[in-house]
Amino acid sequence: MSAPAPHAGPQKPGPLSDADMDDWKTRINDVLARPSEHVNSKSPESSQPWANSFFGCFNPIDLCLMTWCIPCVTFGKTHHRLKKGNNMEGYEPINTSCLILCGSGCFGLHWIPMALQRAEIRARYNLQGSCLVDIATACCCGVCDLVQQDKEVDTHEKGGSAPIQQQYQSSGGMEYGQK
Repeated sequence: MSAPAPHAGPQKPGPLSDADMDDWKTRINDVLARPSEHVNSKSPESSQPWANSFFGCFNPIDLCLMTWCIPCVTFGKTHHRLKKGNNMEGYEPINTSCLILCGSGCFGLHWIPMALQRAEIRARYNLQGSCLVDIATACCCGVCDLVQQDKEVDTHEKGGSAPIQQQYQSSGGMEYGQK
């Protein structure tokens, strides 16, 4: 008696993407081929400030907490938005970019993919910064860096309008009622 043939139904692609892996390999090889060009790179004079503050990482709090607990998910989500659009079609929380950040973090090299992604965001949206700032933000405050990256890509992909930031305005002096 022969064993039944395995079910050959449609299969879900899974978390790893050959296209994403090739993209990361290309970017890393480009940096390795021309290290001084990348390290000394700066945004052009015409570049714009970031729409989202670096220290605005506590808002929204759910993104902040998710990034604090599972930074690779936020990193992968941002990469998905950059490469495949803001509609998040086909997004998987555990994806190639997420796993690359996890793997590099095991060796203390998490700052490399984070700085590469930040540089790509700067180039795509003509934002201010430099390679050294990208590395410093990834090394010094990775959570703030990842939250700012995700919010920035989301802002630009939704239409490019910056969130309204209004300074505190006093309502005037204290007044006492007449008795």
